[in-house]
Formats: sequence, structure tokens, C-alpha cells
Amino acid sequence: MRKQMISSLTALALFVGGYTSLAGIGCTSTVEAAQAVSSFKDVPASHWASSAIYSAVEKGYFKGYADGTFKPGSPVTKAEMASILARLNDQPESPTAEPNHFTDVPEWAKNGVATAIAKGFILPSSYKGKLDAQATLERGEMAEWLTQGLSVVDSDYGQALSDVTNTVIPTKEYFTGKLADSQKNAVAVALGTGLMSVANDKTFGVNRTTTRAEVAVLLSRYASVAKTKPADLQGLNELRQVGLTGTNLSVIAPRYQKTSKNKFLDSYDYSKVTTDFSQVRNKDLVTITNYADVKLRNWIIVNPYTIESKRSIFYPVFVDEKDSLLRGSYYSFAEFDLNIKDSMTQLQAGSLLQSPSINPLKSPNSNSFLEYSVPHINDFLSNKGVFKVKNPTYWSTGLLHFDKSLTTQVKVIAKDGTDFNMTAN
Repeated sequence: MRKQMISSLTALALFVGGYTSLAGIGCTSTVEAAQAVSSFKDVPASHWASSAIYSAVEKGYFKGYADGTFKPGSPVTKAEMASILARLNDQPESPTAEPNHFTDVPEWAKNGVATAIAKGFILPSSYKGKLDAQATLERGEMAEWLTQGLSVVDSDYGQALSDVTNTVIPTKEYFTGKLADSQKNAVAVALGTGLMSVANDKTFGVNRTTTRAEVAVLLSRYASVAKTKPADLQGLNELRQVGLTGTNLSVIAPRYQKTSKNKFLDSYDYSKVTTDFSQVRNKDLVTITNYADVKLRNWIIVNPYTIESKRSIFYPVFVDEKDSLLRGSYYSFAEFDLNIKDSMTQLQAGSLLQSPSINPLKSPNSNSFLEYSVPHINDFLSNKGVFKVKNPTYWSTGLLHFDKSLTTQVKVIAKDGTDFNMTAN
């Protein structure tokens, strides 16, 4: 029994930093924290996470090791992360917290795991009796825990987790089909809120382990996001709108409104005209030529003139920094699903709809588009420009005009008569 107690205390001491004394766990003073951070051998002022590490130590989430290091690159286990999340005093308890049925949590972490469950970070129903508590926490699971916690802070974050089910996720794994369905929603909300981001290789890295330095940064971001209303986060709004309707047009280009009735013939059934893209999304469309049946999965708009937080969350996926447009146009990117009836060339694909904004003629040639491995029309063409497959799905590029001397009307008609019809006002 004494050996078991010593073992548990040793594990806890290693988790909080390896101090010889366990006194003051979770309640380090500001002075002690400042002294600790300033003396960490491996966290110079130039370290990318130094300020976040300072804050995390000050708040008692972490301590340093006995040898004067913080070990910012060391991985964090699930048990350790649960114990950290349990200390977030501003996190309310979930009114619908699930019962704790984990059988593999070490003694020193049981209270922390139980509290993390009570605060809504961990949903035991997502596991099969075991948390695998001593395994390192991977980024995909981290995204799940943090976004579940946000849904307790504000129920609209919970609604956002549902709204993004069918969205386009700006990470390489999404476009290559390597993002598990079970983690898509959490990754989308983690990106949309700015909690987490993609790496230089354009991947989210769901299977990469989370380090102590990264956790310190995530805790700082979580505190900031938890104080922010979901509606105030443009990236999240875009992801939600694409999930619900198939386009981010209303967020990025609100000047586009329903085409007025006086633009149609008196005999036209104006009741069929809609601004709800979901009414034509994934439906067979009316085409000008008969080479293929056409469906639209998604339609993304990017304003190339904005910077930083005002930029579309999809900007890095489709547009390079150097890219610019003339006459105030925005970029328009449509995901097409074609069913070729016999054979079709690239030029014939361009004759299907003949729209400047939504046209399957060509895909973007930006470096970003290639780095994210977004499906390109060239993936499906022979060297003679003929489609090699009958059912290609790829992204195209076009322009959304605001200049009234150009065509600003966007018109897509489904075979059931629904007319998605909008014009810049």
C-alpha cells in the first residue's frame, strides 16, 4: 500500500514538474511563477511560447522541473491534460455531464479526469470504458475536448459543432479524404475559432502529439475564445454557413442580394427564385449543353482585398499572397460533381453553364491550391484535354463581379425549377 502511494505521488510530481515538494500544486504565486519562468534553461525570451508558458505557470497549470527546465517540447498525456483542464476555474460545469466509467485512470489523476468530465471537456460515451489515460494526447482529440468545453460555456458553440457537419474544412487532410468523420466537426470549430491552426505543411495533424508548450498556448487561446460570442468570429461564421447552405456568400459578400422581380419577365414564376444556396446544392442543374449532368457541392467566395482577421478563412487554401484582381472582383470557387454522358473535353465542360462566377472550365493555379492538395481539373484530364473518368469531382475558379458594367448576376437553376438568383446591389 505504501509503495502504491509513493508511486502515485511520484507520477503526480513528474506531471506538475518534478519539484521535490508537492506543496502549492495549482496555486503557484505570481512571484514564484515569474522566478520559475525566468530561470527555465530551455525557455529563453525568444521562445515562441514563452509568454503563454509564463501565464500557464502563473496560473498554476504547470510547474518546471527540478533541473531548472520546463521541457516545452515534451508530450502531454490525456491524464495530464484532463488534470490541467480541471483547474480552469472559469469553466462552468455541464448540466448534462456524463457518468464517469473509465477504468484505466491512475489514482493521482482520478479527481482531475472526473472534474474534466463534469466541466464537459471529456465525453465518456465517446470511449469504450477506457480513456487510455497514460497515452499522449493527439491534436484531433485535443480539438474534441476543447470544442466540447466551449459548448458548455456557450450553447451556440454546441450548435456550431452541429452546423459544420457538411462544411468545407480548410486543412489538407479534408481535401485528401484523410480526416476522420468523427473528428471533422471538432477540427472545423477549432479552426474557425482560432483555437488551433494548420502547420506549414497545410495539415491539421490530428495524429500529432501535443507538447507542453502547445498546451500553454492553447489554454491562453481557449480563455480568449470562451469570452467571445460565436457570432463575432468570422471564420466560424463562414464554416457554419457553408455547412448549412453550401456557400459563405452572405458572410463575405453581403452586397449580393436576391435579384429583383423587375429583372424577370412578367410570365416568370418568381416564387421559384431563392437566395438559399442549399436549395440547389447537390441537385441536378439545368445546363446549356448536354455533355454531362452537373451538381454543385459547395461555393466559396474570397475577398482578396482584406487582411488579417477580416480575411476569409478559405483565403490560404485558394489564394496566394501575391494574387490580385482588377475592377473590384472577388474570387469565386465552386466544387463541381460531374456525370459525363459520353465523352467531354475541358472546353466542353466550360460550355455547360457559361457563368463568370460558377464555371467548371478550369481550376485555380495558385501555389496554395496545390499545397492543400485540393482536387484539380487536371487530375482528371488526358494530355489531349479529354476527361479520363466519367464522374470527376473538382474545384473550379471564377470571378464574382461588383462592377455594374460587367455581369454581376449569379444564376443557377435546378432541374426541379428552383432558381438561385442573386445580383450585386
